[in-house]
Amino acid sequence: MKRILIIEDDVAIADLERDYLEINGYEVHVEHNGRSGIDAVYKGEFDLVVLDVMLPLLDGFEVLKLIRKHSDMPVLMVTAKSEEIDKIRGLGLGADDYMTKPFNLNEFVARVNAHLSRYDRLTSNKFKNKIISINGLEIDLEARRVFIDKEEVILANKEFDLLAFLAENPNKVFRKEQILNNIWGYESFTDNATITVHIKKLRHKIEKDPQNPRYIETVWGVGYRFKI
Repeated sequence: MKRILIIEDDVAIADLERDYLEINGYEVHVEHNGRSGIDAVYKGEFDLVVLDVMLPLLDGFEVLKLIRKHSDMPVLMVTAKSEEIDKIRGLGLGADDYMTKPFNLNEFVARVNAHLSRYDRLTSNKFKNKIISINGLEIDLEARRVFIDKEEVILANKEFDLLAFLAENPNKVFRKEQILNNIWGYESFTDNATITVHIKKLRHKIEKDPQNPRYIETVWGVGYRFKI
């Protein structure tokens, strides 16, 4: 049974999220502040975290930073804020998805299902001992490590997934909707800002000149491709 951690200070919302997840067969643990939430991450074995932004003691962004030092498991951020900058910040720090309250709980469960399924596929044994090496870039799909000219580059979970997907399909142009479906595992909740943020972050980490990328090329009006 998959285990999900909810870190949410609003008890009523946390209870609703827990009820819907338990009905769908998940084991759920709830914490109501950021400090106890990150303690639970360190002590427990969870498959996904539902993380509120506005938390007492330690806010969701700080909790997310600490989670990413510990694990690459999926993190779904939720918040009452609707500002685009908060969404961009959360995705940039390594969140896998972002929902703004109030949201449809059936959609919430669908996103949880999609992220867990996608993560399982990406970490399955089909990648065992497979390494992609192109123009000084080396991607170890089993160890989930990336090297540029023999120097390791640390990528967030979805940054790695995005790079691996594009590199496994060189010179093929993918629309943003196709990337969302393949990396995030769903089509009905598309948000192009998600792709834009991750491409920008990825370029700053792997490209010597992000404005003139060597690896990930923008095909204007269409999408992106990994060029060789």
